[in-house]
Amino acid sequence: MTNKEKALALIETFTTGDTEKARELLADGYIQHNLAYGTGAKAFIGAVSYLASAAIKTTVKNIRAFEDGDKVFLQTVYNFAGSGEQVAFDIFRFDSEGKIAEHWDNLAIKAEANPSGHTQIDGMLEKKNVDREETRKIVKNFVGDILRGENPDNLTSYFNKDSYIQHNIAIADGLSGLGVALESMAKQGIQMIYDKTHFVLADGNYALAVSEGTFAGVRTSYYDLFRVENNKIVEHWDVMETIAEKDTWKNQNGKF
Repeated sequence: MTNKEKALALIETFTTGDTEKARELLADGYIQHNLAYGTGAKAFIGAVSYLASAAIKTTVKNIRAFEDGDKVFLQTVYNFAGSGEQVAFDIFRFDSEGKIAEHWDNLAIKAEANPSGHTQIDGMLEKKNVDREETRKIVKNFVGDILRGENPDNLTSYFNKDSYIQHNIAIADGLSGLGVALESMAKQGIQMIYDKTHFVLADGNYALAVSEGTFAGVRTSYYDLFRVENNKIVEHWDVMETIAEKDTWKNQNGKF
């Protein structure tokens, strides 16, 4: 199995309840960064067992899967034991023995289509076999220049005029749609601040940036997936998640 196949097999255990498969895929020292769960392989297997015993079956629908070095990153829709659909980005790190050694994620409730009629998961599925390092460079620079606000005058250089497909639940397509959304937030006194970027993972013409900051003054984790064409950003998906207060954490590994 490839690492991508292993990551997909692991999340599928939430639907099958196959604890033996989960144990086979996980490293002994598995590190969990989802703050709602304990760390270690035993805690993960316990979650698989719990879901298998629930009255309503858990569903898992993977939308996109990517691989970058020792990490696999997935975009998936989960419905854990009938609790409602959630859109997620998962990142899995593999050790030298091919075991899943570490996990990070961001989840948000699945919402209705945005002002341009796009959902959190639709859009282009095809991945182009281009230089991932060029994709990573473009996205890394965009995140720094624009999202972290280091060189905001460079905004238009990352786009082909107003041609930009947006999957954020509250923002319409194009730079014009982004401008309208930012203006609306400013009128409400809401600031979306990116302070630090922890990962920029890339595969072909897609890259996922993982950042932290604040939204309306609340500590927030930002996962932003971008599709690049001809050195321009042409499509964007994201999941924002409020970072839980430390006294509620089920592990002490931190969100990042």
